[in-house]
This record gives sequence, C-alpha cells and structure tokens, in this order.
Amino acid sequence: MPARHITMQQQVPDAIRAGIDRLRAELEVPTAFPAGVEQAAADIAASGPLDEQAWGLGERVDHTNKPFVTIDPEGSMDLDQAMFLERAGDGFLVWYAIADVAAWVEPGGPIDVEAHRRGQTFYAPLERAPLHPSQLSEAAASLLADGRPRPALVWRIELDAQGAQRSAHVERGLVASRERLDYVGVQKMLDEGEASEWLELLREIGQLREQQEITRGGVSLNLPEQEIVAEGDDWRVVFRSPLPVEGWNAQISLLTGMAAAQLMLDAKQGIVRTLPPADERDVRKLRAIAQSLRIEWPADRGYPDFVRSLDVSQPSHLAMMTSCTRLFRGAAYTVVDETTAGGNLKHNALAANYAHCTAPLRRLVDRYVGEVCVHLCSKTPIPVWVTDALATLPDEMRASDQRAKKFERGIVDLTEALVLSSHVGQVFTGTVVEHDEKRDEGTISIPEPATEGRIKGKDLELGQEVSARLETVDLTKGTVVFVATS
Repeated sequence: MPARHITMQQQVPDAIRAGIDRLRAELEVPTAFPAGVEQAAADIAASGPLDEQAWGLGERVDHTNKPFVTIDPEGSMDLDQAMFLERAGDGFLVWYAIADVAAWVEPGGPIDVEAHRRGQTFYAPLERAPLHPSQLSEAAASLLADGRPRPALVWRIELDAQGAQRSAHVERGLVASRERLDYVGVQKMLDEGEASEWLELLREIGQLREQQEITRGGVSLNLPEQEIVAEGDDWRVVFRSPLPVEGWNAQISLLTGMAAAQLMLDAKQGIVRTLPPADERDVRKLRAIAQSLRIEWPADRGYPDFVRSLDVSQPSHLAMMTSCTRLFRGAAYTVVDETTAGGNLKHNALAANYAHCTAPLRRLVDRYVGEVCVHLCSKTPIPVWVTDALATLPDEMRASDQRAKKFERGIVDLTEALVLSSHVGQVFTGTVVEHDEKRDEGTISIPEPATEGRIKGKDLELGQEVSARLETVDLTKGTVVFVATS
C-alpha cells in the first residue's frame, strides 16, 4: 500500500522529536551499524567486488560504452538504477542497470546478516536507517556518475510500438553512469524542449506504459509528498504532487519487475510480490466516501478510472486518494515453485505478475530476485545461498514491512498532530473513512488541512460528512481526537 512521505526543510521540531525517538525504540528501528558490519563494508569497498568465479556469480559483460544515467530525487546517493533508452525498428529497447549488491555482500558475512535483520531502509524526516552501510549504499555499490565502472545486473527489454514487452533478458555486467539527474531538472528540460533524444524517449515510453496499465486494468496510487513548513510558532502542510517524469520513471521500474516475475514464473523458481483482489464491500465503502466528499463517481466507471480522475491538488480529492489506499490490502511475497506457479500470483492493483528487483540497495528481497533472474537467463545453476534463503524471505520481508509501515504511519501521525496542535477546540468538517460501531468511534478525514484523526460519536456512518471539534492532541504519541458535533 502506498505511503504518505513526510519531508521537512528545517530541523525536526523539538515538539515531535520525543515522539520519533519513542517510535524508533518501540519498533526497534535500526540505528547505527555494529562495528563489525562497518568494518566489513569498509574492507570490501576498498578491495573491490567479490570474485565472480569463487562465489558463483558468473561472467560479466562490458556495457560501459552505453550512456547510462540515473534519475532520482535531488541529493540522492543510494542510486539503485541507471537507464538508457533507444529506438529499435518500430519499437524500443530499454536498457536498465540495477546495482549488483551481490557483488559486494558475502553470503553469510556480517553485512549480509545485518541486512537480513533490517530487511529494508527505514525513512524518517531528514534521516534514515539504511539497509547497508553508506560505504556501499552511497559509494562503492551505488551507480554514481563519478567515472568509475561498477558491477550491475543489466536488463535488456524489447518493446513493440505500443510499449508492450516483446522479450526480456538480464545479465551480469559492468556499467559506467554518465550523469546523475534529478526529477525536477529532467522535467524542466522536457517542458522547455531542451531534453536529449533519449529523455524524450522516456516520456514516450512512459506514456505508452501508462496506457498499457490502463488497458490491463491496473492503477498506480501516486500520493503527493507532504512537507511540514514552519510559520512563526505554527506549522502547516504543503503538498508536492509527483511530477510526470516520476511516473514515467516508475513505469520503467514496474516494467522490469513484471519481466522478472514472468521469468521466474516460467521457470517455477523465485519469489514474486502478490496482492489479492479488492473486496467489493470495500469498493462500496469508497463510493460512499466519494459521495460524501461530493466527488462524482458514475456507476459505470471502474475503480482504476476513478482513481486516475482524481486531482490531488484539491483537498477533497486528496482525502479521497488517501481513502483509496485502503482498498488493496494483504500484499505479500510468495515463493514460486511447482506447487504455487499455477495459482493466482498476480499483484492485483497492477493487474499483472510482478516482482521487486529494482531497489537492492534499499530492499533485501531485490538482491535475491536479481540473482534468480540472472542465473535463469544464463542457464547456470542458481547458487545455494540464494535457493536456501527463498524459504525464509517471505517471513523476513513481512516482518520488515510491518515495522516500516508502522514507523511511517507513526511519523505521519506525529506530523499531523503537530499541524493540528494549535487548533484544539476548533470545529472542522470532515468525512468518516473508518467506523467501529461497537466502540462508537472511527477515523475522520479532514480535507483542510488534509489530515486524519480518531473521532468519537454515536450513530456515525461510513462516508458520512460530519462536523467535529478537535478535543485533544498528543505530540508524543501522535494522536488526535475529534468529537462529533453533528
């Protein structure tokens, strides 16, 4: 389920610092790496990648002649992906290089053990707890444009004129990124007609892939980023909607994840990301919320088309989009083998088979998916350290995901409490988006400022528009309580 990310341009306010520290302690969010892990990272960064033959990684193909570039948020250093796009007859070639983390992490070694303990990178405003030490994630293994060739898993995906996949292959390679670009800069070049030919291709292919998503019935929930801004002694929320180029860039990543899933399903080996279909009762709840927010949702318009019609710059539409994130629940990692390959292993929000494989610097499972796929394509045995890990990865990633989601949700709750802290006693109009009849309480979504909180009151109904007084705000626990007044 998509998360609402929080950013701050200034220091984290003292008012919620204690709350963030409490969250980190309660959820056991990692902080500094053990000394042995830091030393192992420093040693491998200094000595260079692992020996390919000794660790069964396979031969590496030189792709340093290709002008790969990275596109990420400004200031990012943990660069998992680099790309190069070109025309091929009536279609396209997507070259996608993914940081080869397996080339730097010895199986069973201290870095590997710690990565399994963490599972992924944990994010908080102005700070994060990375999956790997910075000597690797922001230097040696990162696809930085510093003139140094780096090991990568290089995908070659052929698309037809409509953007549909024709073929996919991945091999172990060596790449040299030429330039580190950011979303804002790329969007500006595209808007002003100053982009290179291949960046124009990113727009063309991205839009074709978005149409492919529509055709197959998938949907991407692109929630805006929330920034907390100080105004004197008060705080307010400013929203930054995703730029078009962020969506096009994401489509290349999704394309690669779908190609990886198909490779593993065909071979009946690997691990995919699954998501069950939405419950029709939940769709009916969303329709009730849309009606309360006075957002038109014709009976003959399906959920994906409705989501694409939302304009998150409007407070009511943002509240609706936030409610939509609750529709698909139960995402999991599922091992692909003889017993599962014939079942429904789709990611139903994407309406496609899908695997996580494009962020190995930030997510543990991606390293293993990459290894399975590269060995399937080279027709070489998948290393035992990979196959042995597949059985436990779903549980490890589930535990890590649960912890990360609770941490992200807690950060959102704290920042929303901060924004509302000066409004205790004020009456707001909002929509009931969750309801517990037994306890006479639920969750209210306030369109301005776009926040959520617990609401108490009798006879509440899901999707009902109510007036509610902000009764209490707790900046340590990140809780707000409204009381219905009508």
